Amino acid sequence: MTDNIPLQPVRHKKRHDNKRRDGCCPWSRCCGGGDFRPRTVWLGHPEKREQRYPRNVINNQKYNFFTFLPGVLFNQFKYFFNLYFLLLACSQFVNELRLGALYTYWVPLGFVLIITIVREAVEEMRCFLRDKEVNSQIYSKLSTRGTVKVKSSGIQVGDLIIVEKMYISTFFSTVFHHKGSCFLRTDQLDGETDWKLRLPVACTQRLPTAAVSLVHDSFFVIKNPIFINESLSIENTLWASTVIASGTVVGVVIYTGKELRSVMNTSNPRHKIGLFDLEVNCLTKILFGALVVVSLVMVALQHFAGRWYLQIFRFLLLFSNIVPISLRVNLDMGKMVFSWMIKKDSKIPGTVVRASTFPEQLGRISYLLTDKTETSFKNIKTKILPRTLTQNEMVFRRLHLGTVAYGMDSMDEVQSHVFNLQASRAPVATKVRKTISSRVHEAVKAIALVHNVTPVYESNGVTDQAEAEMHYEDTCRVYQASSPDEVSLVQWTESVGLTLVGRDQSSMQLRTPSGQILNFTILQIFPFTYESKRMGIIVRDESTGEITFYMKGADVVMAGIVQYNDWLEEECGNMAREGLRVLVVAKKSLTEEQYQDFEARYVQAKLSVHDRSLKVATVIESLEMEMELLCLTGVEDQLQADVRPTLEILRNAGIKVWMLTGDKLETATCTAKNAHLVTRNQDIHVFRPVTTRSEAHLELNAFRRKHDCALVISGDSLEVCLKYYEYEFMELACQCPAVVCCRCAPTQKAQIVRLLQERTGKLTCAVGDGGNDVSMIQEADCGVGVEGKEGKQASLAADFSITQFKHLGRLLMVHGRNSYKRSAALSQFVIHRSLCISTMQAVFSSVFYFASVPLYQGFLIIGYSTIYTMFPVFSLVLDKDVKSEVAMLYPELYKDLLKGRPLSFKTFLIWVLISIYQGSIIMYGALLLFESEFVHIVAISFTSLILTELLMVALTVQTWHWLMIVAELLSLACYIASLVFLHEFIGKYSFFYVYFIATLSFVWKVTAITLVSCLPLYILKYLRRRFSPPSYSKLTS
Repeated sequence: MTDNIPLQPVRHKKRHDNKRRDGCCPWSRCCGGGDFRPRTVWLGHPEKREQRYPRNVINNQKYNFFTFLPGVLFNQFKYFFNLYFLLLACSQFVNELRLGALYTYWVPLGFVLIITIVREAVEEMRCFLRDKEVNSQIYSKLSTRGTVKVKSSGIQVGDLIIVEKMYISTFFSTVFHHKGSCFLRTDQLDGETDWKLRLPVACTQRLPTAAVSLVHDSFFVIKNPIFINESLSIENTLWASTVIASGTVVGVVIYTGKELRSVMNTSNPRHKIGLFDLEVNCLTKILFGALVVVSLVMVALQHFAGRWYLQIFRFLLLFSNIVPISLRVNLDMGKMVFSWMIKKDSKIPGTVVRASTFPEQLGRISYLLTDKTETSFKNIKTKILPRTLTQNEMVFRRLHLGTVAYGMDSMDEVQSHVFNLQASRAPVATKVRKTISSRVHEAVKAIALVHNVTPVYESNGVTDQAEAEMHYEDTCRVYQASSPDEVSLVQWTESVGLTLVGRDQSSMQLRTPSGQILNFTILQIFPFTYESKRMGIIVRDESTGEITFYMKGADVVMAGIVQYNDWLEEECGNMAREGLRVLVVAKKSLTEEQYQDFEARYVQAKLSVHDRSLKVATVIESLEMEMELLCLTGVEDQLQADVRPTLEILRNAGIKVWMLTGDKLETATCTAKNAHLVTRNQDIHVFRPVTTRSEAHLELNAFRRKHDCALVISGDSLEVCLKYYEYEFMELACQCPAVVCCRCAPTQKAQIVRLLQERTGKLTCAVGDGGNDVSMIQEADCGVGVEGKEGKQASLAADFSITQFKHLGRLLMVHGRNSYKRSAALSQFVIHRSLCISTMQAVFSSVFYFASVPLYQGFLIIGYSTIYTMFPVFSLVLDKDVKSEVAMLYPELYKDLLKGRPLSFKTFLIWVLISIYQGSIIMYGALLLFESEFVHIVAISFTSLILTELLMVALTVQTWHWLMIVAELLSLACYIASLVFLHEFIGKYSFFYVYFIATLSFVWKVTAITLVSCLPLYILKYLRRRFSPPSYSKLTS
C-alpha cells in the first residue's frame, strides 16, 4: 500500500556511565551519594553521640580567599580565544616580536579581566553575606538549664529546638499546639506554596502523663526514661528552610549541614549556551582562519626570506585586530542592557531575567511547549490572581447523583435540600428507599468530611483569635490545605449550608444551617498520593456512634472500588468533555468489629520494617471494596484572560505550540479547544491507545493519511511510539499545527523537548509553573517559569520568570525580536570596525614591501576601539526597526527571524566586503592625497577612519534615539579634543601636527576620502529601500 510508512525499529545506543553511584569518593558523602547508616540520637544531649556529623553551616560560595583569583583566571583562560589574546599580550615581552607599546595589548585584555574579576568578587561577596546571615540566625534551644539562645551554626544533632521557621531538618519530638498538628510551607525549599500537613510522633502527645516536670513556659523534660516503639514517616518530619503556619513546635535535630535535604537536592542544571553565541564563535573562527591566511600570504610574498617564522608571528600580531577582543565585551554588555529592558518593561510587570546570557534566544523560538495550568497563587487565604492557560482556580460547577445533576444555576436546590433535611431532623432513609434530600445531604456531608482542610481563626481587629476560635466566627476563619482543589470543595459545602468550623488531629466539627455542631472523631486518614490517585478517611459520628469510611478519587481508580452501576463511566466522560475535573465520592459503613479488625492489621503493617508501604497499601485495599457510590463532583479550572489572543499571536508568528499535561484525554482536549490551541477549521486526531509495536505501526499509518490535523496522544501511547518508531513519530508530529500530550509524566516532558531539539534543530521554549515542569524547563533552550499557584519552583529554575501567560507574547514578539536583531547588528558592526583597520594595515604593509610595521601605534590603536567609536557602536542596542505596538500587531514579523537572516554567512560576507572596500579606499586615498610629508598619511587616514565609523553607525540606525545622537557627538568631540589638547601625547611619533590638521587642505582631503567610502553605501541603501524594501519598512511608512 502506498500509504504505509517504511518503519524502522529504533536502535538505542548503550550508555556507558563510569561515575560512581555512591559519591565522588568511598569515604565521603560530599556528593550526597553515600550510604546513610542508622543513627542513635540522644534528645537534648548531643555530646553523647557516637558518630561525627557535619556542622550546621551553609556555604554556597564557589571560591575561598586563596582560590578566588586562580579560579577566576582559570575559568577565563580555559577558552581558546581568551588564551589567544593572553598569548598575544605575553609575546610583546619578546623583543623580536614587539610591535609597539606594551599597553597596546595589555590594557584591553586587562580591562576585560578586571570587569570579570570585579563581577565575580561582587557575586562572591553577596553569597558570603547571605550565608553569614543564615548561619547567624538565633534559635531557642531546650537544655537542662532551661531555654538558651544558640546560633544556627551552633546547632548539633540531638538538640531540642523551639522553632517557627526551620533551617535544619528535624523529626518532630512534640508539638505544643492544642490540635497536635501543624501545616508546613516549603516554598523556600522546593518552591511549592501549598500547605503540607505534618503530624507529631503520637507518643510525644502523651508525655505529660509520664514522670514529667515543667521547666520554662510550659516546656518539659523527661526525668525517667520511657521506652516506646513507634514507627516514623515523612509526616513526622520538618525540613530545612520551611515555615510553620501556626503553633509552636519542638523538634529534635536529626540532620545538619551538608546532610540537609535542601543541600543534597542541589544539582547543577545543564549549562545552556545560546545559539547566537555559537554562531558568533563560528564567525570568529573564520576570522582567525583569515588572520592565519593573511599572515602566511604576507610572508609568502616575501619569498620566506630570512627568519620567516618570526615574520609569521609578527604578522599574526600585526593583524590581530581581525579577531576583535572587544566583541565579547560588547555582546555581554548588550545582553545586560536587554535584560534590564525586559525587567523594566511596565507592560510585563514582575518579569525576572535569571539567565542574562541569552536573551536573544527569545527571538528565534520555533516550538513552545507549555503545561495546561500556568498559574499564580499569591495567598490561599486572601485572593487568587489568575495567571496562564488555566487559572487553577477551581470553581464548583456540577454535582451529579446518577439520576439527577445540579449545575451552577440550580445550586439553590441543593441548599434547600440541606436546609429542609436539617429542619425536619428526619433520620436518613434506608438504602432501599432514599429521598432526593437524603441523597443530596449524604453527598454534601461526604464532601465536607473527606479532605485535609483545616480551618484556622485569625484576629480581624475586632475579635481576637481565642474568641473567634471559640465562637467559630465566619469573618475570622481561613481554610488551610495542601491543595486549592480541596479548599474549593469545602467552600462549596459552606455555601450550601454545611460548614467546616473546626478540626484537629483527632476530630472534626461541622455546623449545620440551623447552627447545630456535628462532632466527628477521625479514626484514620489515608492521604492522597499520585500513585493511589485517591484519599480516604474513617470517622465516627459522636451523636450516633456510626463509623463510616469515606473516599474520593479519580474515576479510573474509583470505578473498580464502587459497587456496579451503569452511569459512572458515561457521566465521567461527559463531564470531562466539558472541561471539568471529575472526582468520584463514595462511602462504606463499618461495624465496630470490622473497624477493630482493620485497625489491628493496619497498625501491624505500619510497624513493619521491610516492605512497609506495600503491606500498608494491601491492608487499606482490603477495605476498598463494594463501596456505595454517592456522587460525582465537577470543578472547572477557569481559562486565563488573554490566553486565546496570546496563542493566536504565537501561531501567526510561526511558533508551534505543544501542550503537555497530566490531565486525562477528554479534559486536555477540551482545554485545547477552549484556548483555541486548535482552531475551528482544524480536525483533531485522537491517537488510539497502543501497547504493542504492531498497534503503533497501524495507528501511525492511519495518522499519516491526515493533513493539517492536530494530534492528541496519551503518555502511554507516546512511550510505545518512541520506543519502536521514534523517528517516524517525531517526523509526523512536527508537521502538526498543534500537539496535545495528556497523562504526560515529567520525564516524558523533558524527553519530548530533547527529541524536538535533536530531530528539528530548532529552538524550543518550555513554559511551566509547577515542580513537575522543572525538568522540561531546564531541558529547553529557553525556560520560562510562571509564578503560579503550584509554587515558585519552576520560576526559580527557569531562565525567565513571568507572572502571566499573556506576557509571553510581548516577551517574544518585542523583547526577543529586538534583542536578536540588535545583537546581530552589534556583533557585525564590531567585526566591521576591526576589519576596516586590519584592511588598512594590510594595504599599508603591501605598499611598503610587506614590512611588518604597525600603521598606528600607542594611544591611537587603543582609542580607536574605545573612546572614539565605543559609544556610537554600542548605542546600536537601542535601535529598533518597528515600534513595540506594531510588533505585537503584526507577529508575522517574528517569522522572518526564524531563518536566522539577521546574522548569517550572507550578511557576514556583505560586511566583510564593506570593510575591505572602506579600508582600501581610506588607505589608498591617504596615500594618493598626501603631499610633501609622509607622516600626514597617519593623520589623514585615521581621521577619515573615525568619521567613516561614525557615519556607518548613522547609516545602520533605523530609529534614532536621543542617546544615539549624544553618543555620536560625544565621540566626535572626544576625538577633536584629543587632537587639540593631547596632540603631544598621541603624536609621539610626529604623526599629528597641529599646524597641519588645522589647515583647509587636511579638511578637504579627509572629507573627500570619507565621502568616497560612505556615499556609495548610502546610495545602495536608498535604492534597496526604494525597489526592494524589507517587510518592516512597509509598516513604518
